[in-house]
Amino acid sequence: MAAAVARNGFRRMFSISSFAPPPSAVAKPVPAEPNTNLFVSGLSKRTTSEGLREAFSKFGQVVHARVVTDRISGYSKGFGFVKYATLEDAAEGIKGMDGKFLDGWVIFAEYAKPRPPPPSQPQNSEFPASNQYSEPPSRY
Repeated sequence: MAAAVARNGFRRMFSISSFAPPPSAVAKPVPAEPNTNLFVSGLSKRTTSEGLREAFSKFGQVVHARVVTDRISGYSKGFGFVKYATLEDAAEGIKGMDGKFLDGWVIFAEYAKPRPPPPSQPQNSEFPASNQYSEPPSRY
């Protein structure tokens, strides 16, 4: 009997079914507030701004569509932005295009997050605050 109890105790101790991983320390991203500007990811390298505009114009009045491109090659970096005239059009654009195919690739559409303000430059006492360098004091 003692051997059976010990065996069951070891089973419980080494069983993975009772193991619960610790809560994730990684914070989940907060979804963006609804706005008329959409972020579109998963674009093909061959997708153009005009092609993006055509695809999203089926769901409302597109004010502006832009595919972000590489400066050297001119090809898409795989994401872009679409701006609609109204919030309702933007919601329809997400509903109509999120998870759909465009130029052979599955794309994802979501509300764009506002760009964070640029980090302020720390003031260093060794250098002047402006970008102008002054002459060092003469030692002679």
